[in-house]
Amino acid sequence: MFFIIASTFAQKTCYCQQNGDTLIIGNDLIERKFIWNGGNLMTYSLSNKASGKIELVTSPLPDFLISKTEKTGTNGLCRTEAVTATDIHPAYLKATVTFTLGALDIQRIYRIYDHCPAIACDTYLKGTMNRISGEQNENSADHKNIEFAEDMKSKAVTAILDQLNFKGQHWHAKAVEFWDVTDWNNNLVTERNAIIYRKNNYRGNLFFVRNGEDNNGFFFLKEAPCSSVQLAYKDADFIAEFGKFMITGLGLTETDIREDEWTRTYSCVTGVYTGDELEALTALRNYQKNIRTHLQERDEMIMMNTWGDRSQDTKVNEAFCLQELERAAKLGITHFQIDDGWQTGKSPNSATAKGSFKNIWDNKDYWKPNIDKYPHGLTPIVERGKKIGIEICLWFNPSVQNDFADWNKDAEALIGIYRKYGIRIFKIDGLTIPTKTSEINLRKLFDKVLAETDNKVMFNLDATASRRGGYHMFNEYGNIFLENRYTDWKNYYPYWTLRNLWMLAKYVPAEKLQIEFLNKWRNTQKYSNEPFAPANYSFEYLFATTMAGQPLAWMEASNLPDEAFKLKKLIEQYKKLQYNFHQGIILPIGDEPSGRSWTGFQSICDQVNKAPSGYLLIYREDNDQDETWIETWLPEGKEIICTPVLGNGKTMNSIIGRKGSIKVTLPQKNDFVMYQYQVKKN
Repeated sequence: MFFIIASTFAQKTCYCQQNGDTLIIGNDLIERKFIWNGGNLMTYSLSNKASGKIELVTSPLPDFLISKTEKTGTNGLCRTEAVTATDIHPAYLKATVTFTLGALDIQRIYRIYDHCPAIACDTYLKGTMNRISGEQNENSADHKNIEFAEDMKSKAVTAILDQLNFKGQHWHAKAVEFWDVTDWNNNLVTERNAIIYRKNNYRGNLFFVRNGEDNNGFFFLKEAPCSSVQLAYKDADFIAEFGKFMITGLGLTETDIREDEWTRTYSCVTGVYTGDELEALTALRNYQKNIRTHLQERDEMIMMNTWGDRSQDTKVNEAFCLQELERAAKLGITHFQIDDGWQTGKSPNSATAKGSFKNIWDNKDYWKPNIDKYPHGLTPIVERGKKIGIEICLWFNPSVQNDFADWNKDAEALIGIYRKYGIRIFKIDGLTIPTKTSEINLRKLFDKVLAETDNKVMFNLDATASRRGGYHMFNEYGNIFLENRYTDWKNYYPYWTLRNLWMLAKYVPAEKLQIEFLNKWRNTQKYSNEPFAPANYSFEYLFATTMAGQPLAWMEASNLPDEAFKLKKLIEQYKKLQYNFHQGIILPIGDEPSGRSWTGFQSICDQVNKAPSGYLLIYREDNDQDETWIETWLPEGKEIICTPVLGNGKTMNSIIGRKGSIKVTLPQKNDFVMYQYQVKKN
C-alpha cells in the first residue's frame, strides 16, 4: 500500500508529489524521483534542472539499507510540511517518509530549500533489530585475482545511508577527508582523486562525482564528525563501484536503537552540478549557507579572548576585564570573551587549583561568577561593554560525565546567564562525544538553549581536542573555534594559520570559522632568526590573514605596545566590508600558503548576472616577485575592474587569462590587498 498525505505540496520552488507509485521531491534546480517500495524508497532518477540532464538508475535498489534480508517497507507513509523561517534557518519544505522493516521503524526526513541544488536527508530509527548489516567493509586486498566473470561480483556488507546506481564507465570522483583535534593536527584537509573502478572504500565527509562523458556531476555530503572520530566507524564513508555510489556509516550500532524513542543516524545530502569544479563548490556552498542563516548583527564578530597569552585563569577578574575592555575598544574589537576562570568552579585547565570537567553539578554554584573575582557579578563588565560598543561573551564547559546526563542543568545554567546578563555567545569547550547517547544529549542541550532564548544564543564550538562535531555537524548552532596556537610554545606561524583557513575554505564556509591572530611582540626570543616568525610581519598583516573568517584576537590587549593600536584603522575599514565579503561564496585562490607564495581568497557575490562581482583578498608572502599571475575563479577572457578597498594596491583593469588568472602587483613582501571587482559585460 502507498499512503501519502498532501499528494502535491509546494513551497515557492520546492515540491513533493505523488504520481502513482512514484514519489517526486525537488525544486527549480534538482529533482529526485523515487519508486515507493513500501516507503523504503528506491531512486529512479536524479535530475539537474539547470542543465536538463536526467540520470536514470540502472537497477533500482533501496536507498537505505540496514538489513540484508528486509528490503521492502511496510506501513509506508509520507507527510509534507512547510517549515517557516527562523533566525537559524530559512523556510524549507520537509517531506517525512516513515516505514517499517521487520521490528524496526524508519523515518527519513527530506529537507528541500528554495533555489538550492541539493536535497538533505535526516534518518531516524526506532524499535529493535538483531544486528545492523556489516561488521566490517570489504578490503580489496582480501579479494582474489579476477579470472572469471563470477570473480568480479561483490556483495554489500555494510549499512547504507543512501545510494545511486547509474550507467557509465567513466566516472571521476574526489573524496575529501577532514581532521579536527587541531591541538594535534595542523593538516586539516586531504583530497583523494579516483577514476571509479571495482568496488573500493573512500574516507571523508565529501564525495564529488563527475561523468567524464557529459561532464554532469553530483556530490554526497555526510553530515557527521571527521572520519577519524565518527561513532561505530568501519573505515569508510563512501563505497563506489563503476557507476554505483553509496554513503555508509550510520554512526550507531543496534544497541543504540531504542524501542520508544527515535534515534538519529548521521545525515546525508545529495546535490547536483554541471561542468567544472566551481559549479560543484557553488552547489555545495549553496546548501551549506542554508543550514544557518548568516545575520550581520548576530554572526559577524571581531572577538578578543585573552587566553592566547597563556595567563589562563590567573588574571581574569572585574578590574582586569574592565581594563581589557578599554584597550580592546581602542583596537576596534566588537566582542570580548572571558575564557575559563570567570566561574566559581575550577576546570582542569585552571592554573590556580586543578579542577575537573566531571561532576560539575556537585557544586551548585559552579556556573555562577566567582564572587572573589567578580564581587558585583558580571553586570559592571556587561554594562561597560554596552557603553563602548563591545559585546561580552563567555566560556562554558558542559558536564561530561555519563554522556552529558546533566545536559538539562547545563542548559538551564546557560539560559539563566542569558536572562540575567543578556550574554548570548558561549564558547563550548571540553566536549567528548564517545557514544550516541552523548551526541543525543548534547543536541538536546543546544536545542533547549535555543528554544528558551528565542534562538538568540549562539555557540563557538571548539574543535581543538577530543571527539567533537568536526566541520559538518552541529553547524546550525553557531561557528567553529578552530585552533589554539601560542607564541609561548612556538606553534604560531602566520602562514600556518592562513594555510589552514585556505585549505578548509574550499569545502567549509570560511565565515563560520574563528581564526586567530596573536601578539607578535611576545616571545620574540623563542623564534630566534626564523624567517616566518610572527615578529617579521606587520600587525595589520596578521589581522589580514584572518579576514576571510571571523577574526579572533587571541591575546591580552594590556600586553600590546602602543604601536599595535594603529591596527584600529584597518579594523574599522574591515567592519564596513565584513558582512558583504562574507555573504559571498568564499573560495581559495592562488597557491597554497607556504610563507613564500602568492595566495588569497575570492568572495563571489554575484555570478548570476552577465557582470559578476565580488572581492579578491590577495597576499604576497615572503617572495621576490613584485608581481605575478594568480589563478582565481573568474571567467576566462572577460575584462575585470579591480578597485582596492583594504591594504595596499592600485586600481587595475585586466583581461582574465586561463584558469581565471589575473596579473597582480604588491611592491612589499608580506603584504596584502583586498579588491572589490566587477567583471565587465560583453
